[in-house]
Amino acid sequence: MASRAVGDPDMFDHSFPAPTAALPNQLPPMFVNAAADTSLAFALTTPDHSLVAAMSGTARPLVLDRFASLAEAMRGAIVFVDQFAFDARPPMLAILDRDDRLVLAGAATDGAVAWCHPVISAAEARAVVTEASQLRAQASRAADWKEHGLSQRLRQRADLLEARLVDPLWRAFATRALQVAA
Repeated sequence: MASRAVGDPDMFDHSFPAPTAALPNQLPPMFVNAAADTSLAFALTTPDHSLVAAMSGTARPLVLDRFASLAEAMRGAIVFVDQFAFDARPPMLAILDRDDRLVLAGAATDGAVAWCHPVISAAEARAVVTEASQLRAQASRAADWKEHGLSQRLRQRADLLEARLVDPLWRAFATRALQVAA
């Protein structure tokens, strides 16, 4: 199945499975490829949700694999999503360059990756950061009110917004890659 881009109007119309327990801390060893060839330009990653890393301030994305081109990394993301059970799949995937700059990010869906369109300007990036911060604050209040489902949905919306914060160096290139992939 091909990747698809998530546009602004319908970005939040797509539902994602809310984990019933804590987010997965460990991926099967066949997917975490720390020994991948670091000379390759693009790394397919997923967030590290381990409590220890978060509390110690050492949380780094888990590198699933490395690729020579962005197109290969996008195809690798689809293969990765297809090999996971729907309930075990990490909700977000990101492609980073060798300097750990965000190139492209998206949400894992059933058999595909819904790539988020990058922001096109610094002003739009500031607006995205503001909105994502507001959503996270609302999620925190919802969790305080024991509205865990609402809290999870608000955090997912914030994650999707933040996935648009592609490094300025890669914005035009990532936008073009999504147009070609569509």
